[in-house]
Amino acid sequence: MAITILAPAPPSIPQYSEDSSEDSDNGGADLQGDLNMRPWKRARHKKDIVTPGEVVTDDPQWMRGHGTFMAPGSTEIIATVAGTIQKTNKLLSVRPLRARYTPEIGDLVVGRIIEVQSKRWRVDVGAPVLASLPLSAINLPGGILRKRTETDELQIRTFFSEGDLLVAEVQSLHNDGSASLHARSLKYGKLRNGVFMSVSGMGGGGGVARVRRQVWTIETIHGGGKVDVILGVNGYIWISKHVEVAGGETSITRIEESVSSTVYSSQNDEIAPETRREISRIRGVIQLLVEEGLKVDEEMVVKGYEAAVEVDQGESNAYLGGGEGKRVLSMLSGT
Repeated sequence: MAITILAPAPPSIPQYSEDSSEDSDNGGADLQGDLNMRPWKRARHKKDIVTPGEVVTDDPQWMRGHGTFMAPGSTEIIATVAGTIQKTNKLLSVRPLRARYTPEIGDLVVGRIIEVQSKRWRVDVGAPVLASLPLSAINLPGGILRKRTETDELQIRTFFSEGDLLVAEVQSLHNDGSASLHARSLKYGKLRNGVFMSVSGMGGGGGVARVRRQVWTIETIHGGGKVDVILGVNGYIWISKHVEVAGGETSITRIEESVSSTVYSSQNDEIAPETRREISRIRGVIQLLVEEGLKVDEEMVVKGYEAAVEVDQGESNAYLGGGEGKRVLSMLSGT
């Protein structure tokens, strides 16, 4: 019987499908990448978490970014923080699960005055370095547009003093990572008539999301009136009684009618008990979202408030712990 000798078959090479690049909620960056890692590495997904010291990849096509380390003479990219992989073009970085707020130009932030200097204030915005608010970056009482003088420097504490809360915008960034703020708009300035809370910001995980609208007004029930909500991108939130501007919208040429000495007053107005209760209810909704790791933005807060009102069933109770909180979460998830 003839024996046929067959040529050996080539070894099978595992095929890995390439995922299509998608827009994510991280500024258009894809956490997984349009190219696979080395075949012997564990396949990673968007929710995979790497730990410090873990090798992310040894493919030389990648450049290391924030949260990674590369030893001299090696192509291995090693994670230095616990977080998720983020890929932007050929740059590979690890976004930490929890981190301090990193300022970006245009961010709306809520801060607290820590130190008063001769021509500026030092502001805590939750970043590794204190931010600065120059005296020239605020509106003077009366809306006067002029160069700041020595008299203004002597009266700097009449505008902001230690412990005051304010809302401002990041105007520029310095080489050391600190931010320079400005409060020249009528929607910025000292905060009064409300409650402050601190949650997770944009450092990582659930918390305040960087969206188009960070300030809005909620029409509350049970006679609470209107309540303003300011979501600072840095994770600092201010919930306060809404104050109507006399005469409606003010044009830029008549700014002096709105910018008066009361803008820098530290005295709170009288707040009705009904308004206090609704402010506490909104605060409870935000706290519930943060505890469950959900993002905090206008849509989620408004939906959460409506669910809390429905769960309340006319009892006028702002408490959202225990069974009430679980029912609110089930209504938000649609289950």
